Amino acid sequence: MTPDIEERYDVVIVGSGPGGGTMAWKLAQTGKRVLLVERGDYLKRERENWDTKAVFVDGRYQVNETWTSASGETFKPGLHYFVGGNSKVYGAVLLRLREEDFDTIRHAGGLSPEWPVKYDEFEPYYQVAEELFEVRGVRGEDPTEPHSPKPYKHPPIAHEPRIAELSEGLKREGLHPFHLPMGGLMDQDETGAATPHSKLLRCDPFDGYPSLTNGKSDSQIICVDPALAAHPNLTLLKNAYVDKLLTDPAGREVTGLETIIESRRHVIRGDIVVVACGALSSALLFLRSGNDAHPSGLANRSGQVGRNYMRHNNATVLAISRTPNPTEFQKTLGLNDFYHAHDKSPANPREFPLGHIQMVGKSDGTQIEAEGLPEMLHWLPQKPFDWIARHSIDFWLTSEDLPIADNRIYYRNGQVHLDLAPTNMEAHEILRETLRQICDKVDIHPHLLDQKLYLGKNTPIGGTAHQAGTLRFGEDSETNVLDLDCRAHGLDNLYVTDASFFPSIGAVNPTLTIIANALRVADRIVERLN
Repeated sequence: MTPDIEERYDVVIVGSGPGGGTMAWKLAQTGKRVLLVERGDYLKRERENWDTKAVFVDGRYQVNETWTSASGETFKPGLHYFVGGNSKVYGAVLLRLREEDFDTIRHAGGLSPEWPVKYDEFEPYYQVAEELFEVRGVRGEDPTEPHSPKPYKHPPIAHEPRIAELSEGLKREGLHPFHLPMGGLMDQDETGAATPHSKLLRCDPFDGYPSLTNGKSDSQIICVDPALAAHPNLTLLKNAYVDKLLTDPAGREVTGLETIIESRRHVIRGDIVVVACGALSSALLFLRSGNDAHPSGLANRSGQVGRNYMRHNNATVLAISRTPNPTEFQKTLGLNDFYHAHDKSPANPREFPLGHIQMVGKSDGTQIEAEGLPEMLHWLPQKPFDWIARHSIDFWLTSEDLPIADNRIYYRNGQVHLDLAPTNMEAHEILRETLRQICDKVDIHPHLLDQKLYLGKNTPIGGTAHQAGTLRFGEDSETNVLDLDCRAHGLDNLYVTDASFFPSIGAVNPTLTIIANALRVADRIVERLN
């Protein structure tokens, strides 16, 4: 049912991903009238949810948009407009930023800037976020883990035999593999193994796939649907595109949201507005909303709206061995021994931080072909893609990319442009070579056809899974878009709770920090509503 959009709401939230969904969950508990606006609809549960061709080749759930890069090439961005946002297809690894990530860090490619709010303020919200999103892990395995006074609510997801064997091999090399903190709805026995009636099935269609069983801890399942069921004061408006934020003549507060519903324009009114469309889409909304008081885009006095875009230096790496890897749910192991510089890890001396290593969902032959790896396969004559998938152990590498003003999203002649020049790639390449050496030592890929087999692919410009920056926060309105409470500088009633507020991105998945910050900002809004 379409809500009565002629009425005025206490809070209007734009976007139902982790930032917006968490905000809706929290504010619904106040009893105030809250409207959650989502550009898309519910993602349909269907067989194609787990069909590799449908998901990765046909892009069945990806937006049908065309953007342009700095080189003039066009591409399709990896965005998903559904209730739950991009979390419908995320990998559900929910890691905290390390304490050091909130300080200035010297990288091979330059400096990662300091955060104006430190880890200690985020810590209690991280704890709530982990409990809310049913995170499963174990404290103390990862030596870089930031301090926390409480254990995880649930035990970790157990390694399958081949990954357990890999973990023991890494330990013999003096490394510290750990169980990835994963968000999922499942029942476990005392070993961490899933019981037969678990929603989160231990299966390979996970990373990048929607959850056919609704077992993944995404924003829809954890926040939106439970809040709608429990709180009649929360309303969800689907299939509604917020085209522009309107302000009063002085440009000091948002007075309405010009929204397209079934090809007709409506104005939605709210006393407080929260934007959580994702770093890229939120910046575009601010730019579209320019007016006489904000001629270069809303809250863009600093000229920084859309700039300082980050999305990590990511790569999928497949190590191919003679021995098959029968693992179904592979995404259970992480490694952070190379996260910090040498002073944090004397056993592995290096001048600069390198990044984070984790397992990725198990590849199949169709996905390997679709991801553009065939040109690397001259080492494997007459070996089909399915054979490669059966013999691969799959890794995901993340290194920090650095915020620079020229990495940005903007409009030109009505078209979306995304400029992205790589930063800090030296550390990323060293991390890949480090993984290669580790694989040799733990005998993952022995000689086969007289070659050591190691396939890797960097994420293309359309890969937006870890999008951050574009509306960074800070006290100085001359250099930042948002203040320390993630309220737009110069606009009293406009907040942002996706990853666009990040001044830097660290080298771990950003989603838990988005959730924690949404809870933090929600507390500020609750104070205003009371």
